[in-house]
Amino acid sequence: MHYWVGSFCRVLNKRKPLFPRRVIAICDIITLIEDNGNQIPDKSWMLYLLEVFNTQNVAVELNLICQFDNQDYFEAIFHGVNRYRFKHILPMVGHSYLRQIIMDAQNKIIKYILIDQKTKQSETFDLSLADMNFDFVATNHFTGIEWWNKIDNFPYPMRYIVEISLLMFGLGDRIDSGSITYLPHNALIPNNDGSGTKYPISFQSIRINDDCICYIVQPGNCYTGIRYNC
Repeated sequence: MHYWVGSFCRVLNKRKPLFPRRVIAICDIITLIEDNGNQIPDKSWMLYLLEVFNTQNVAVELNLICQFDNQDYFEAIFHGVNRYRFKHILPMVGHSYLRQIIMDAQNKIIKYILIDQKTKQSETFDLSLADMNFDFVATNHFTGIEWWNKIDNFPYPMRYIVEISLLMFGLGDRIDSGSITYLPHNALIPNNDGSGTKYPISFQSIRINDDCICYIVQPGNCYTGIRYNC
C-alpha cells in the first residue's frame, strides 16, 4: 500500500494562500536529528519528500529514501521513475543537506543538487529532457512523508527524526535566463492520500526561522499535514 501526508507550500497574497508564478526551482534543508531504528517492513521503503509539480502535473522529486535493508540514500526521481542515486553524499545523523531542484528550460534539463552543509561536499545530477514535451514551469511544491508498504496495509514508524527548513521557491529572471531569485514560502496547506489513515508521525516546532518555514517530523500520531498561517 501507498501512503503520504504533508503540505503544499504557499505564499500569502492579501491573506489568500497562492502558489507564485514563474517558479522554476524549489529547495529545502533536511537535517537528520536522530535515528529511531529500522522498523520498515520487508521489501518496503519510506521517503522524506522534496517534490515539485509542473503545469502538466509531472512530479519531480529529490527524496531521502530509507529501505527495509538499511540502504538509505538520496534519489532524483522524475515522473515516478528513479533516475539517479546520489553516490558521494549519504545520509548521516547530525548532518544537514540542502536539496535543490532547478527546471532549466533553456538547456532542457532538470538539475538536482545536493549539498552536505557540514562538509560542504556537493553532488549534482542533470536529467536531459531534450526529447520530451515538458513545461519547465512549476505549479505546486509539496513537503512531507511517503510510505510504501509491500506486505501490509499500514504506514509504519519513521526511520529518522528530521527537521525541514529553508522551504523556498525560485523565480526565473525574464531577462537573464541563468538568474534565479529565491524567496521563502510562508504558508502551508495540509494534504494526504485520503485514506483516513492515522499516520505514526507528528509535525512539531512549526515556526518561521530566517523568514522561512521550519518544522520537525518525529514519532506521534496525525491524520493530516500541517496547516500554517492560512
